[in-house]
Amino acid sequence: MAVGLGVGLPHLDARVDDELPAGVTAYLFSGGPEAARAVLSTVAGSLITVTALTFSLTVVTLQLASSQYSPRLLRTFTQDRLVHVTLALLLATFIYAVTVLRTVRASLSDQAAFVPQLSVTVAYLLALISVVALVVFLAHLARQIRVESLLRAVHAEAGATLRRCLDEKRPAGTADGPVIPMAGAASLCARSSGFLTSVDDKTLLAAATDAGAVVLLDRFPGDSLIAGTPIGVVWALDGGKALAPETVAALTERAAGAVKTGYERTAAQDIAFGLRQIIDVAIKALSPGINDPTTAVHALGHASALLCEAAGRDFGPRLLRDGSGRVRVMLRSPDFPMLLELALAQPRRYGAADPDVLERLFMLLREVAWSTQRPEHRRAVAEQLTRLSATARTRGHDRVEQARMDNLARSVREALVGCWPPNEPR
Repeated sequence: MAVGLGVGLPHLDARVDDELPAGVTAYLFSGGPEAARAVLSTVAGSLITVTALTFSLTVVTLQLASSQYSPRLLRTFTQDRLVHVTLALLLATFIYAVTVLRTVRASLSDQAAFVPQLSVTVAYLLALISVVALVVFLAHLARQIRVESLLRAVHAEAGATLRRCLDEKRPAGTADGPVIPMAGAASLCARSSGFLTSVDDKTLLAAATDAGAVVLLDRFPGDSLIAGTPIGVVWALDGGKALAPETVAALTERAAGAVKTGYERTAAQDIAFGLRQIIDVAIKALSPGINDPTTAVHALGHASALLCEAAGRDFGPRLLRDGSGRVRVMLRSPDFPMLLELALAQPRRYGAADPDVLERLFMLLREVAWSTQRPEHRRAVAEQLTRLSATARTRGHDRVEQARMDNLARSVREALVGCWPPNEPR
């Protein structure tokens, strides 16, 4: 766009500059060829310097985020639209100024002087806008690098993924029954290695329908796939005979187009990825080199909010049906106990020596216990409570700290039966 504007606008100048009314030309650039060259050269030289500075600040921010928080948080910066717009504006202003500069000419014996007044004025305005954009970018960068902003962004993205990929909790008795593989089921193997990033429902359903088969995909987004290893099974719809090898091969080929892999996890369909990022921040804060338990406690608060929202969602397998209502594809997803283990296992292990971290973990279990009514979820909370209490007792905390954790453990058991008494004063 900058190149096109830098080429086209001087042509417009050549046509209309002599016909513009005085009220308009009073606001346009009025200098000669040397002044125009000076303005455009200054704009181009300063903008390329500012662009280099902006790139340097962005790289430093990425390095800091990777080492201080988690390398999986880099996507938060690389997807930032304000960073994209700022860098694009700075580069575009530089390219425009250089492109217009080639059209400015002084008066010679064989040609008249030409100063594109409108084009030089636009370069001046773009330079002003670029300065404002730089100030806004620096302020935005200072906000974005704060751990609170990072956690809020990850929390928002993870919550959106939960709401997009998991249905609201269904009433008792309405859940679909499991699909059991028939005898003679064939393995469905991955065609490429990498993280499973997403599954194209329509493509997989069409492939299963055309093959007269049922597909059970037992890997879910976020899993690491290895080419040639099974990711599911397929069997004939009627269950009376095994699928022909060529049918399985054709189905595997079409399924490869539906099962997308990548070199990194994404939040498109991976409901555990956001929680993984938040817990990464917590355990990085607990490392000896950083030693920031306050950040860990803050991160666990976000993890608790996500788990409480997830507790109200349906984690059952997703069944895709053909036009006749017959189940053709079953897609599994992470279950709630797995998410609870993801949120507690590493913080419990690496934060066992810090009473504040352990107390926040007890509170997390209490909040989750209050938010869920499902027996299997409550069993998972009770199991995590047993493990957390055992960890707390083996770390040699003093009498007061241990008493507080015992009280919190008791409050978790009360929340499991629907009771939430006020906290005792510390």
